[in-house]
Amino acid sequence: MQKVVKKCPLVIVTLLLMFVLSGCRFESRQKMETNPDTWSIVSKQKKIVIGLDDGFVPMGFETKSGKIVGYDVDLAKAVFKQYGIKVNFQPIDWSMNVTELRNGTIDLIWNGFSMNPQRAKKVTFSEPYLVNKQVLISKEKNHINSFADMKNRVAGVQAGSAGAMDIDSQPKLLKDRIKNHTPILYDSFTEAFIDLNSDRIQGLLIDSIYAGYYIGHQKDRATYQSVPSQFPKEYYGVGMRKGDTKLKQKIDAGLNRLAKDGQLAKINKKWFGTNAYSPLMKK
Repeated sequence: MQKVVKKCPLVIVTLLLMFVLSGCRFESRQKMETNPDTWSIVSKQKKIVIGLDDGFVPMGFETKSGKIVGYDVDLAKAVFKQYGIKVNFQPIDWSMNVTELRNGTIDLIWNGFSMNPQRAKKVTFSEPYLVNKQVLISKEKNHINSFADMKNRVAGVQAGSAGAMDIDSQPKLLKDRIKNHTPILYDSFTEAFIDLNSDRIQGLLIDSIYAGYYIGHQKDRATYQSVPSQFPKEYYGVGMRKGDTKLKQKIDAGLNRLAKDGQLAKINKKWFGTNAYSPLMKK
């Protein structure tokens, strides 16, 4: 006699619900990839996920207590507070930032994200909110007063950074001079500074905003030397998925309101002590 196994109705309903939900998520993701409308989603859910490098002071970094703070953290919160949206910050591998954005792991890249033609092919940018430039940081004892002094010496740069792109796009300025014609790539600038301080590298190409803040908070700051680069100045912008026009409009409008009502000036003063880096304040 064949034994009949009765399936619990609750189990069947649960399985069907899981199948339906997974199908909905797949369909939603397909729609996001082909016709992104992140704003309609975040405005309903009242939350948005921002990807950042949590070692990039002063833009966004994790404190010893585990709290994520920074200029971009304050700025993003102030923008989305206007719309009643909570901001969640997600640390990511910075070299994979666009991949994380496309995969839907994050909704925005907002962490000292330099705007350039290479990135503009892959993401939609907000209007620029900070001016930046690349500088070469070294220890004073190495007597590096120009890029020419880096001949046959070891240089470092963060993987996936604007500086790494500059090195490759204009090799005559630095790449052709350094040892092995290849810089050491770091996951974070924190790791790069450790190697610079240990003399494993002699020069570090880095954002001037980060360099100024980091060195300014070191006890031995007088032992560092900064050489301005000939790479073009850069602007920081918020990166979002291609086609996210509504989200861009909301972010741009939010940034400009902060500039007009004085909140941006307060955030600038808190982190930089000046408005010099902010093109929004010059409108």
